[in-house]
Parts: sequence; structure tokens; C-alpha cells
Amino acid sequence: MTVIVCSGHGQEGAFRRTETDGSPSNFMKRFQYLAGAATFAAFLAGGCSKSVSSSMLGDASHPTPVHVYRVAEEIAQRRVQAAGSLFALEESILSAQVEGRVSQVLADVGDNVKEGQPLILIDPQELQLEVDRQRGLVTQVRAQLGIGPNDPPPSDPKQLASVQRAAADLFDAERKYDRAQEMFKGKLISQQQLDEAASRFQSTQAGYTVSLQEVDRLKALLVSSEASENLAEKKLRDATIRAPFPGSIKTRDVHPGEYLRVQGPVMVLVRTDTLRARLAVPERWAGSVKDGATVDLQVEAFPGETFHGRLSRINPSVAQDSRTFEAEALLTNADGRLKPGFFVQASIPSEKEEKTIFLPEGAVNYRYGVYKVFLLNGNHVSEHQIHPAGQTDDQRGKRFEVAEGLKPGDLVAVAVSGDLHDGATVQEQPEGNTPGQK
Repeated sequence: MTVIVCSGHGQEGAFRRTETDGSPSNFMKRFQYLAGAATFAAFLAGGCSKSVSSSMLGDASHPTPVHVYRVAEEIAQRRVQAAGSLFALEESILSAQVEGRVSQVLADVGDNVKEGQPLILIDPQELQLEVDRQRGLVTQVRAQLGIGPNDPPPSDPKQLASVQRAAADLFDAERKYDRAQEMFKGKLISQQQLDEAASRFQSTQAGYTVSLQEVDRLKALLVSSEASENLAEKKLRDATIRAPFPGSIKTRDVHPGEYLRVQGPVMVLVRTDTLRARLAVPERWAGSVKDGATVDLQVEAFPGETFHGRLSRINPSVAQDSRTFEAEALLTNADGRLKPGFFVQASIPSEKEEKTIFLPEGAVNYRYGVYKVFLLNGNHVSEHQIHPAGQTDDQRGKRFEVAEGLKPGDLVAVAVSGDLHDGATVQEQPEGNTPGQK
């Protein structure tokens, strides 16, 4: 036979099971036991009930101390919530500008490089020979012009020795032709001799003209030869592929000994000291988001940490499939903690201002997907559901923005310690000059 007995321990009642064997010889004992047990159970029931009721918080004799906040409207600048990704400030595919065999690879994936730092070396032997050949041609042309290795081309061709020699021959031929004409008039020479003097004069005159044209040709050849020399020297310099900006090596596509063709890709270099955060902003905020605004950014890699960027570009068009427009913010990343490709959540200030209600984070209770507060009515509190519009963290601390459920003038109670329950008796305890406090 089983008997259930209430056993009071502390503030809660407990039950235990007592087993009897049910034999006839013990019938009277069992009867007396049951009668006594019934009386004892009634006594304990009163005791257990009294214990539970006295343990409840917030009764009339033991009011719960609370802080009270009076609900008031504030003018708040609306913030736009957007999501996006991080991109490198610059990402370049480096390629070869000259052909040749790779002699050395000086950087690998993940290396941080400086602007101008050598990354790939191409065998320079053939390129050096071409430079020497072009330099020889330039020296030869300068010698024909009669100028030194650093002298500029002559501005007056008549100052050159070759032209002066042709001019002297022309002068001599002209004088002889003049004398031949005088002598022919005096019948001192024959017509043939006069014709020979005239022919020699015309020949030297043509030679003088050719000497002037030769100077012009040599000057043009000098310009061309020096350009070829500079091009050969540039190709020699291009045999060393350098970093165009400071950054990190993303990929490497060549190995020592490979033969590179012109425009053959060798590496991908990304610049990460500054990053671009490209954000998808809903189209309804198109008139409220402006360039230059400071954007708060958060990434999953560093939970609870906020990074700051500055809005630099806004796409003028809206994507028809997503009904969003792209906004780009620049943020410094000197320590390299942030990586291109990170997913980011951004909070962008807008020019839109609205009246809204805020509550301290501790005044809002969240259970099973429902947000509730305790409204003060006299010296009792009642549980009341609200609909928050989001959270903010500013100079006044972490607060909830309330979209529905409260109106200005409502009194919200927050337990100093422990928890409140619906209908609890409370007693206000001052907390100093807290914003929004009654």
C-alpha cells in the first residue's frame, strides 16, 4: 500500500511515497497510521502553502525595489542599415612588358611589398646587347655631325665642317666660272672651256645643297637613334618587374626558368592599406544618404568591434533586380586586420529626422522571441509587450528604439536586482539623474 506524505523543507513542499505490506495482522496499525497521516497532511498543507506564498517576491510586505523611467519622445537622426563586402583599394594583374626567361622570383603569395620593390627578374643579356648596339649607332651619327656625346644637334648647318667645305668649293667654282665668262668675251678661251667651268660651278652648287640636306638627314637620324637607344634602355629596365604600389601578393603565376611573352601575367597585387566597402542601400534612402558621411562597419571576424569609414561614392542608378543602389565607403586598414572579401554590416547616418522613443537596454526583457517591459501602475507593475525598431549605442549608452507598444508619459519599471513578474508590488528607488528617469 502506498501513502503520499507532504514533507516541508525550506520554502517548497516535497512529496515522498511510503510503502506498507498490507498483511491482516497490521490492519489496525495501518488504519491508525492513515488517520494520523491524514491529520498530519492537513497540518503540513497549511504550512507548505504558507511557505510558498511568503517566498514570492514583490508582495505587499516585501515590495521589490525598482528604478522608474518615464517614456518621452526624442528627435533622432535615422540611420540606414546596409550590407556589403570589402574590396581592395587597388587590384592589379602584373604582366611582362618584354620577352625573356625568368631568372628570379623575389616575392611570393602573402608577401607585403613596397612601391617600386623588384618582384620578378628576367634575364637581361639580350636586352643589354640591344642597348649597346643602339648606343653605337648614336655615337656614329654624332660623329658624322661632328658633335660630342652630350652636345645638342647644330642649330645652323653652315657651321659644320662638311658644309663649310662644300661652300668653299662652291665659291671657288663660281669665281672660276665668272673669270671664264670674261675670258670668253675676250676670245681668250674656247666655248668648250667655258662650258666646263659652267658645269663645274653647277656641280659644286648641287654638292652644297646636298651637304645641307645631309645635315638635316643626320639630325633626323640622331633623333631616331636616340629614341631607339632610350627604348632599348627602357626594355632593359622592364626586365625587372616592380610593384606599382604598396600592397600584398595575392597570386603568383610564374616560376624561375619559364619563358615569358609580352603581356604574360606574372602576379596579382592588391593594395589593402585602404579598403573599399561597397554597400547595397535600399532605394527609399536615395535622397537621405550623402557623400562624406561617417559609416560604422562591423565584420564577423571581430564581433563587437566597430570600424569607421567615410562615404566616398554613391552610384547614381538603382539595380532593378534588388531595388538597391551601391554606396562606397573608404576605410583605413594600416594594420591589415581587415581582408578583402569580408562581409560587412554598415550603419549609415542619413539626413532624415523623426520623433521616436528609446529605452535603456536593461528595461527591455526578451523571452521566446517576445520583447516586454513592466509598466508601473500605482505600486504594482504589469507586463506589456513592445515592438522594438532596433538598437543603438551612443553617448547615452546601449538603448532600444521602440516602434510600437509605448506612448509618451508611460512609466517603465526596472528591477534593481533580480526579476519582476506580472502584478508584483514594487517600491521606487532613486538612481540619480538618469536621462529619461522619472
